[in-house]
Amino acid sequence: MSNYQTVARSRAAAAIDEGLRAYMNRVYGLMAAAMAITGVVAYVIGTSPTLLAAIYGGPQKYVVMFAPLLVVFAFGAAINRMSQATAQLVFWGFAALMGASMSFIFAVYTGVSIAQTFFVTAIAFGGLSLYGYVTKRDLSGFGTFLVMGVIGLIVASIVNIFLVSSALQFAISVVGVLIFAGLTAYDTQQIKNEYLGMSQMGAEGEAVMGKASIMGALRLYLDFINMFMFLLHFLGNRE
Repeated sequence: MSNYQTVARSRAAAAIDEGLRAYMNRVYGLMAAAMAITGVVAYVIGTSPTLLAAIYGGPQKYVVMFAPLLVVFAFGAAINRMSQATAQLVFWGFAALMGASMSFIFAVYTGVSIAQTFFVTAIAFGGLSLYGYVTKRDLSGFGTFLVMGVIGLIVASIVNIFLVSSALQFAISVVGVLIFAGLTAYDTQQIKNEYLGMSQMGAEGEAVMGKASIMGALRLYLDFINMFMFLLHFLGNRE
């Protein structure tokens, strides 16, 4: 009897591990697709003087700058009322909007430095996300601290739009890299734990996994994008 129970537990654990790998692959796949959309939109707009002038040549630039922030909060609040297909389309639209808001980097920094910063960010993100996935240490205690740090960064960034202080921008960039590095590991662990919780809920859990994977991809996407932008202030060579 005990042998039967041991085998049953082993099979159940193997099924959970297989499901977790498939779930995380979906999360990373959605994130990668969003990154591709953002990159294409940013490049198309950023290398077109006409489009850049249309977006950043007047007060409408503030709409483009702050629209992604408003959309991401609205998306998080409304996703439970959306179908999975609608949520995915909104995610793609958000990624395109982020591309428009980031397009200025192609007019400010050299293409080589943008590519180099992207690869540095990708390596750092991969290592931090892997740590969050495999570590046995509970990272949940850092969650509140990191979220408060993000709020502080947003406030400081808005203030610096008007102050235009290079010293404050440097401090924001340093703190931003550290915060989003921590969030990468933290969010990965949380996404993993959320799947383990949903896998114990049977059919009810399976029903919400689709939209949960989209939200997980959104969180990791934002971690990557923000870490990239803050690192670009250090590593980017200006035109």
